[in-house]
Amino acid sequence: MLSIEDKKALAVKGEDCFILAECFFDRAFKRPGYLFNQGGRSAGSAHLQKNLLNFNPILYHQNKAIFIKEVVAHEIAHLITYQLYGRVKPHGKEWQYIMTQVFNLPANTTHQLDISDVQGKLFLYRCACSEHQLTVRRHNKIKKGTVYLCKKCKCELEEVSK
Repeated sequence: MLSIEDKKALAVKGEDCFILAECFFDRAFKRPGYLFNQGGRSAGSAHLQKNLLNFNPILYHQNKAIFIKEVVAHEIAHLITYQLYGRVKPHGKEWQYIMTQVFNLPANTTHQLDISDVQGKLFLYRCACSEHQLTVRRHNKIKKGTVYLCKKCKCELEEVSK
């Protein structure tokens, strides 16, 4: 659960990002709603049609400076991209342009935060060349018939018996 101060800090950074974009593009952008219940390994997400941002409170608490510096801008760049260009690739050239030219940040598509506290149980699988740790979601998909192949050796992943 985030404190009111933490929620304000995220919203203030969001407003700063929108002001930068408005100055850069010389137009107004619709402000989003904010949610603070993102789960799993994602630091945040942007819901384009709903104009909502959702942030992971556990990862925020552990990485406040990175969230304020990069994660908020990353998600707002998605909303601005959508408002400017409509449906395009999520981390395509339009989004990258906003990250680098408007926000002066690297256009990293994924975060490098420690996710050990939000990881969840992992399942061990093996192919011909190595072992793989799969999330419960992928494990359950395999149990229902989905086949995953190793990117290196192209062999099917098989669960390691306990």
